[in-house]
Amino acid sequence: MKRIKIVDALKCTDYGKQITVKGWVRTHRSSKAVDFIALNDGSTIKNIQIVVNPEKFDGELLKNITTGACIGATGTLVESQGAGQSVEIQCESIELYGLCGSDYPMQKKGQSFEYMRQHAHMRLRTNTFGAVMRIRHNMAMAIHTYFHEHGFFYFHTPLITASDCEGAGNMFQVTTKNLYDLKKDEDGKIIYDDDFFGEQTSLTVSGQLEGELGATALGAIYTFGPTFRAENSNTPRHLAEFWMVEPEVAFLDQEELMDLEEDFIKYCVRWALDNCKDDLEFLNKMIDKTLLQRLEGVLKETFVRLTYTEGIDILQEAIKKGKKFEFPCNWGDDLASEHERYLVEEHFKKPVIMTDYPSAIKSFYMKQNPATDGEAGQKGSVGYKGVVAPGPTMQGTDVLFPQIGEIIGGSVREESYEKLMNEVNSRQMDTTHLWWYLDTRRWGTCPHAGFGLGFERLILFVTGMQNIRDVIPFPRTPKSAEF
Repeated sequence: MKRIKIVDALKCTDYGKQITVKGWVRTHRSSKAVDFIALNDGSTIKNIQIVVNPEKFDGELLKNITTGACIGATGTLVESQGAGQSVEIQCESIELYGLCGSDYPMQKKGQSFEYMRQHAHMRLRTNTFGAVMRIRHNMAMAIHTYFHEHGFFYFHTPLITASDCEGAGNMFQVTTKNLYDLKKDEDGKIIYDDDFFGEQTSLTVSGQLEGELGATALGAIYTFGPTFRAENSNTPRHLAEFWMVEPEVAFLDQEELMDLEEDFIKYCVRWALDNCKDDLEFLNKMIDKTLLQRLEGVLKETFVRLTYTEGIDILQEAIKKGKKFEFPCNWGDDLASEHERYLVEEHFKKPVIMTDYPSAIKSFYMKQNPATDGEAGQKGSVGYKGVVAPGPTMQGTDVLFPQIGEIIGGSVREESYEKLMNEVNSRQMDTTHLWWYLDTRRWGTCPHAGFGLGFERLILFVTGMQNIRDVIPFPRTPKSAEF
């Protein structure tokens, strides 16, 4: 008999129908009169109950149906008499596919997330991680649907690159060279002439630069793929391998970029509430009892639009009133997560789009605001809404969320070749591998803007999970590349 998924079986009202379900045993409760097997196949957070008359089955077979075992069950679909489920199956036959002994690491008892990370190959079968992965799938669908409906083209950028988008180093090298016999020149530098690509290459930290090329040809594109950073950061917010969503749009200004960021992220949250109800209710109950309230709050609120300078003023005022921060927050400092979360969670109590950061703490490709005295970068810049900053600022637009801090980093890109080269030269950047990017400013340049969304950070927010290692199937972190 053809198998029916449990998510569909639970919706079925065709009582008396013979059906077959297959999956993994969550629990098996035995008694002399009746056995109850809770079966789950991953299609839903909910289990279906298999009701077994032990007199009709071999005792050894039933003993082998333990937590984690894989079985198929055929029987009659009936209306459930118990609480918690609408239907159940009066079992007539069972097929045992995979045994699961007492050493199965995901036994029905409370295990810590740290413990489950050590068994990442099995944790996906638990209720929590099943819910997280279904939500992750739905967020990917929301992203593709949003951009498709808004006229964006899905654009594939390379994973192997010779350039460093962020200019910060910390990249994973890609090579076919024999690491035990590296040829070096007289200055001690490695010779890459005989390497596969003939030059030093790495795994990408971002598809943005190539994405900009796509935007200047197709008008509006987005990338969605894995990126890699070799930072030795053992924090709940960092991974060495993670997924990024990076739209780039021609002829978009700062106001329009902020509108896009807010509309996009609200669409994703709305999609989760509309399509992941059971999983979100489970996580709201088991992980974070304020989850649903927080998600619904994002949809109700208009995001605050705040300049970096205004934000620093608010933080400094909080310090005067006794607020303690671990990291400094003077004008020119790169804000830490604690500062961002204070603004979002304590001061405004709603998401914030922070704009007009100091140019010195942001990337070279971001468009500078005009200087107050007409001499860019000398005596301050005019930020968003006319706020005068004590130094040059750029047209950044970072979205800050409760529980997370920065969830989106974006900006208007500098379209002027001369201004971009001035910034490159002032930072003493090597342009050897950026000639093709600079060409976009030489030939048919146009105003454009874009942002990057850390996909796992979005999943953290939507699920209420506390550690980014728990929202990706197999996390890659310092000293850990298992599974």
